[in-house]
Amino acid sequence: MKAIVRTKYGPPDALQFMEVEKPAPKDNEVLIKVRAASVNPLDFFTMRGAPVLRLIPGLRTPKDQRIGVDVAGQVEAAGRNVTQFRPGDEVFGVARGAFAEYACATEDKLALKPANISFEDAAAVPVAAITALQGLRDKGHIQRDQKVLVDGASGGVGTFAVQIAKSFRTEVTAVCSTRNVDTARSIGADHVIDYTREDFTRSGQRYDLILGANGHHSIFDYRRALSHGGIYVVVGGDLARIFQAMLLAPLLSRIGSKKTRFFIANINQKDLVVLKELLEAGKVVPVIERCYPLSDAAEALRYLEQRHARGKIVLTVEHSSNSQ
Repeated sequence: MKAIVRTKYGPPDALQFMEVEKPAPKDNEVLIKVRAASVNPLDFFTMRGAPVLRLIPGLRTPKDQRIGVDVAGQVEAAGRNVTQFRPGDEVFGVARGAFAEYACATEDKLALKPANISFEDAAAVPVAAITALQGLRDKGHIQRDQKVLVDGASGGVGTFAVQIAKSFRTEVTAVCSTRNVDTARSIGADHVIDYTREDFTRSGQRYDLILGANGHHSIFDYRRALSHGGIYVVVGGDLARIFQAMLLAPLLSRIGSKKTRFFIANINQKDLVVLKELLEAGKVVPVIERCYPLSDAAEALRYLEQRHARGKIVLTVEHSSNSQ
């Protein structure tokens, strides 16, 4: 089969589109005929390697050369312990090495694809939408009628966060750049702030919950914009902002009523089913800016790394005749 592989850690140019052996599912896995995949900031980490690993001699070659996690496709085969899926089922979720014509996934990381959306739409969902859902619901304790602000509302996590927050019947303010104002309105934001013209942290407005999908401000700025008892949830931003949140959040949360929380999403079937229901009801609609063929995965990652993508970037997979 054809797949995207990395023979060494490095930039997107280090990725290769080449012929590799088709994987075989373990007892608790299914083999998926991939129809679409999507790219995530998580893939940069996989592609470039952890900074510490890059400093250790002899660890320049990845043990697993495959890349990609978000996937949508059809079950090709199932391991003997799999009980929920059978060949032919259309599924979405996360899989090892999703940037390929075939990939394996454990059944607890998959759900049936909603019948009313495309494979491309389904592939855009898993990591970004679950991050948004868990950030709002589990860490932010979102409640009806709250004032919720999503910073970075036009990106992958942000576009899902705006829609999921609206499904909880909250008043949502989206923060994005000028070029994305119309997109934010189209996905249901009640208010839109163009950050090139207004700094919401200095406006005097207070919010019950702030989700930093792409944090541009310091943790202290976000806390200033919280109401009494408010929660700031960190789910994205540059490394400096993330490290600041990891180090200071536990300490600051002990001071006063305002809380700051950082987390890493847990991809699980239960939440994939929650998202499936939202997708089926039309309450969440994936925003996809660009689709690339699988062979152009390096270009897709280069574009995402510029941090200007609107919504998600998706890879479409056309199967060659010798991979059937």
